Amino acid sequence: MGDTRAPGQRAGLTRDAILRCARDVLSEQGIDGLTMRSVARRLGVAPNSLYSHVAGKDTLVDDLLDDVLGEVAEPRTTEPAAGLRQIMTSTYEVLLRHPDLVPLYLARQGSRGGNAQRLGEIMLDLLDAAGIAGPEAQEARRVLIVYTIGFAAMTTGSTSDAATSLLSRDVLAANFTTGLDWLLEGILATSDNQLPPHSL
Repeated sequence: MGDTRAPGQRAGLTRDAILRCARDVLSEQGIDGLTMRSVARRLGVAPNSLYSHVAGKDTLVDDLLDDVLGEVAEPRTTEPAAGLRQIMTSTYEVLLRHPDLVPLYLARQGSRGGNAQRLGEIMLDLLDAAGIAGPEAQEARRVLIVYTIGFAAMTTGSTSDAATSLLSRDVLAANFTTGLDWLLEGILATSDNQLPPHSL
């Protein structure tokens, strides 16, 4: 009986191994250098071996972005303001750890994979607990995501050298925290919840 496994399965590849390799290639060679061929070459397999796990470069990039969102910590509270603050702060910190991916999140307007959907549902639950639902909750979630990705892009584009950067990463990180509190206060202003003192 013949071997019915796909090439990638016969090569012993896993999706996680491909994503780890793709992240290394992207970090070293940028988005233009990230190709199915370059990842296959790094893994020591034929390019067609990868297609058992990913459909192509676009899918690979989407999977890579969503995989990183698995690092975002779920909030430790169900209190709306504190929970939203925690999840957005964790998202910001994760993006700062992966500066080479931030432009891709901007270009693709976020991520739509399983981790993104899970985090998005948590945000909607927190907004619902604050009395914000439907289109208003969808818009509030979008605004929070855009704010966080945008601030991460500005922060990762900065340096610690005051001579070459108008605003240091530390200043921008502090600005992110202050601005997030202002944003949450505005979003929750129509509910009965009051924004509690900053506590992470």
